[in-house]
This record gives sequence, structure tokens and C-alpha cells, in this order.
Amino acid sequence: MHLFILKSGNEYIRVMEGRYQCVGLDKASVFPEELMEKVRQHETALKNRGFSDVHIKKLVLTEEDI
Repeated sequence: MHLFILKSGNEYIRVMEGRYQCVGLDKASVFPEELMEKVRQHETALKNRGFSDVHIKKLVLTEEDI
């Protein structure tokens, strides 16, 4: 399974009702593949709002028994 997140520099982005906040990975907004267009819209909005070094990152999840 692949999920997508947004980063600004070394920080992750949390999306809340059109607002953006830099947070740790545990608080970041995570998007499934079917929302990639929305992720790209957020990426553009972040750049337009002055966030620096904005990137989309793919999280690759695996499930294992422990």
C-alpha cells in the first residue's frame, strides 16, 4: 500500500480546513493514491503561501506479524 504526505524542508505538513501546519510525522496528513490530484493542489497552495522546499513523499507500508 502506498500513501502520500507533504513535506516542507525537514518537517511534515498537516492540512486542516485549508490551513497548513508544520508537524512531526505522527501528526502529518496522509493521503491515499486516489487523492493524488488533491495532494498536488495542496503542494501548489503551500508553495504559493511561502512554504519552502515543498515535496510530495510516498510512504510504503507493509504489514507483518510480530
